[in-house]
Amino acid sequence: MRTLALAAMVGSADSSDDPSRTIAAARAGDLAAFDQLMRQYQRLVLATALHMLGSLEDAQDASQEVFLKLYRNLGKLERADNIPAWLYRVTVNVCHDVGRKRRPTASVEEAEAVAASDPPDAGDRRRALMLSLRRLSERERAAVVLRDLEGLSTEEVARAMGSSEATVRSQISQARVKMREFLERYFRRRL
Repeated sequence: MRTLALAAMVGSADSSDDPSRTIAAARAGDLAAFDQLMRQYQRLVLATALHMLGSLEDAQDASQEVFLKLYRNLGKLERADNIPAWLYRVTVNVCHDVGRKRRPTASVEEAEAVAASDPPDAGDRRRALMLSLRRLSERERAAVVLRDLEGLSTEEVARAMGSSEATVRSQISQARVKMREFLERYFRRRL
């Protein structure tokens, strides 16, 4: 399910840079316009899914599902500026679904097994970060990924998650504490 058949069957679209025209063309069934939308938002969706899931294969599957949902729901999106927030929300929801179907959260024992005797390098720090993200609740993980890794404002995260800003701030604060504690234990064992 890696390739999206819709993108392969691209028609001829006006390659205008106007997002409203691109969306209108995609709504009208122009597959080239939809392909343009996919290319425009591919990084946003894939990076978010990768941070949420920690696996490129799972992130690619989630991304494909997100773009299928976008294709099916284009008519419901009223403005071009609504698409990124909608995509973040759908990506988080799809990742929650994928996450429920696969492995449980990371354990300290798993972190110890990953830790080697060599000093930590960039790859090891990335693995530790991904393990710490997996230890969070789904809502905490989504909040910290969107805020700290994707760079959204607290208001944007709240909109994407369908929460209040106060709830998002609380989730981010709790997530950061949990991650800090996990990372301290992880790297303390490495020394």
